[in-house]
Amino acid sequence: MNKDLTVGKPEIVLWKFCLPLFGSIIFQQLYNIADSLIAGRYVGANALAAVGNSYEITLIYIAFAFGCNIGCSVVVSNLFGAKKYSDLKTAVCTTFISSGILCMILMALGFTFSSELLRLIDTPAKLFDDSLLYLNIYTGGLIFLFFYNITTGIFSALGDSKTPFIFLAFSSTSNVFVDILFVKRFNMGISGVAWATFLCQGVSCILSLITILVRLKGIKTEGKTKIFSGAILKKIAIIAIPSILQQSFISVGNIVIQRIINGFGESVMAGYSAGIKLNNLVITSFTTLGNGMSNFTAQNIGANKPDRIKRGHWGGLVMAYAVCIPVILLYLLYPETLIGMFMKSGTDNAAAAIKVGKQLLMVIAPFYIVSGTKLITDGVLRGAGTMKLFMSATFTDLLLRVVLAAVFSKQFGVVGVWCAWPVGWGIATVMSVIFYAKGLWKNVIE
Repeated sequence: MNKDLTVGKPEIVLWKFCLPLFGSIIFQQLYNIADSLIAGRYVGANALAAVGNSYEITLIYIAFAFGCNIGCSVVVSNLFGAKKYSDLKTAVCTTFISSGILCMILMALGFTFSSELLRLIDTPAKLFDDSLLYLNIYTGGLIFLFFYNITTGIFSALGDSKTPFIFLAFSSTSNVFVDILFVKRFNMGISGVAWATFLCQGVSCILSLITILVRLKGIKTEGKTKIFSGAILKKIAIIAIPSILQQSFISVGNIVIQRIINGFGESVMAGYSAGIKLNNLVITSFTTLGNGMSNFTAQNIGANKPDRIKRGHWGGLVMAYAVCIPVILLYLLYPETLIGMFMKSGTDNAAAAIKVGKQLLMVIAPFYIVSGTKLITDGVLRGAGTMKLFMSATFTDLLLRVVLAAVFSKQFGVVGVWCAWPVGWGIATVMSVIFYAKGLWKNVIE
């Protein structure tokens, strides 16, 4: 059901809209966590390390899918708020066409250069074949990743966060059982983990795509709707390209960090793979809430209601803090138990990996409040279309984390890598809050 985010009490409207989004990202992360957990427990620590190693490269693909999602979502939100329904349909068609072409190009590049990318990050020889197998199967499913993300962005732009949640909850839960079936029952190893994700994400994508097409058909417009518009594509690109660059830069930075991690051996790689999945569960949750904040902002800018955005921003911060405080306590009190879920018990390799994962969580978990503040505030900046401000804070964060990870690792070992996170988050958060407090995002309205 479509929902107008420009009416009603802003905090309540935002919470009702974002809660299903938050639930969706929990299930989305089940894909990655299930892959790592099942690979680690039923295949071994090296399999866990191989999945984690490939994961950093798959984040490049996710960066492009996310950029298409947010570019389309912000523009469609703005048109929905302004009640320009014919242009809204054109924006959706334009996104489908342009994103489909982009996806085909990425798949071709992925199959061609996957081996080179794995060598670039110094993948150990004993992990190379498994990493390559997982990565190639993942690349084959990019079409599902892209179109699922785009349809999710359209649902959100129309104020509907419940429908994609239902689809994703079903496919993510199915993924866990299919993972176990392929790996434990059929002994497919790493390929079973990858094929389970491929199949379940495909189902989620197809269901979402059919539903959104039916939903759009029900929106009445006058005259014939154009299936492609260069002008609208430009508007989408203004939001999408910086978002792609942001996420790609993050992915490249993560690859650099993965290269540093790989230099410490398989046990550190396995511990990092488990710890970073738990970290990404939190950060991706904040990012999703920030995306909801962007949709809320874009709709209200389309309706010329800036005061609602201020109240919505405060409501978003409260929601982010409500999420991160219990997680911080959980990660600090039970790190060994959480990391241990990804490992086969009773092996020296697993014990060493658990120690590494625990170190990671103990260093970065206390600073989730800082990261949550930044990502919610960034949602306003991006939803308002002030991409230069958004990008400057984001690039500062990542550049500091990558550079400091390289410097600190030489001085303090692998713990130095973890210490780079809080510094990057802290400085970038100060920048985002200053940009928001100065009201620079209002210029797009005025």
